[in-house]
Amino acid sequence: MGSSRAFCNSCWNPVEILRTCRMTLPIWRAAPGSLSGPKTTRATTTITAISAHPRLPTPRGYRSTCFLRLSEPEAATNDEGVPPRISALRIPPLGFAHRGARAHERENTLAAFSLALVMGAAGLESDVWVTADGQAVLDHDGLVRSSRWHRKRPILECRRDDLPDHIPTLAELYTECGTGFDLSLDLKDAAAAPAVIQSVDAAAARTGEALRERLWLCHPDIDALIRLRERWPDVRLCNSTRLGRMDSGPERRAAELADAGIDSVNLHQTDWTGGLVTLFHRFGVLCFGWDAQQPRVLNELMDMGIDAVYSDHVDRMGDALAYWYPDWQ
Repeated sequence: MGSSRAFCNSCWNPVEILRTCRMTLPIWRAAPGSLSGPKTTRATTTITAISAHPRLPTPRGYRSTCFLRLSEPEAATNDEGVPPRISALRIPPLGFAHRGARAHERENTLAAFSLALVMGAAGLESDVWVTADGQAVLDHDGLVRSSRWHRKRPILECRRDDLPDHIPTLAELYTECGTGFDLSLDLKDAAAAPAVIQSVDAAAARTGEALRERLWLCHPDIDALIRLRERWPDVRLCNSTRLGRMDSGPERRAAELADAGIDSVNLHQTDWTGGLVTLFHRFGVLCFGWDAQQPRVLNELMDMGIDAVYSDHVDRMGDALAYWYPDWQ
């Protein structure tokens, strides 16, 4: 028993890890109230302990109100003066209202999007489709029913005038809500991208703002994202997937995203760990977490250095951001 305990202490001794490894690795500690071991440990290192490969790109610049920090994690502390265990690359992290203020209003409606902004959301999220007459519209399922027909029909087979009134176009979103927010759009159909860019550019021409830099286009297929990058180099791109779908592993995926100039990866909140965040940060890839609904989950994501969260509960999301980044609210 004694020798076994000594072996475990040696394996999980941060000094021993750093001494015996050629490159700096995350330092681990047991989560409060849990047994120590690989499944219950949490990374305590900050991004300053790990440097990106010199040939890998760093995330592209952000507007003046945001800062990308590859070092100096002390710049972000919660309202008790305690910094996150791992520093986010994007400070402060983005809070996307998932389908608008979905916990308070009907999802993907102008009322839900407007309410989310009133409640303090810095970003909005939706799913985008293109209609038969080329309009980018915001809806989750992409299937609609009308009084003119009994069965549901795909949006791509319908004209804009055939859709229910509660489904807005992207142009209507900018007209109703303005342009003072980041927008994350899940491309349910990659063919919708040109219609999206057309609506974004029209709003940018009307307001004089560089809205492409605040547009995040999300898609699960890397090849589709590469084609988007080649056509629109100034749009933010995000690989929405799951950890279990990375056939070659997360490190290979991080390298592929960095080589292709993809800005971020979006995983379900249960996929993220401090070590995984650190891995993607090493390649200069931002880490987004979706389905962050409960305060415990939101705080854990902030503590592990996540760069953006998606939540139905704008109030809870705002509370977590205000706690961890009080100086940026």
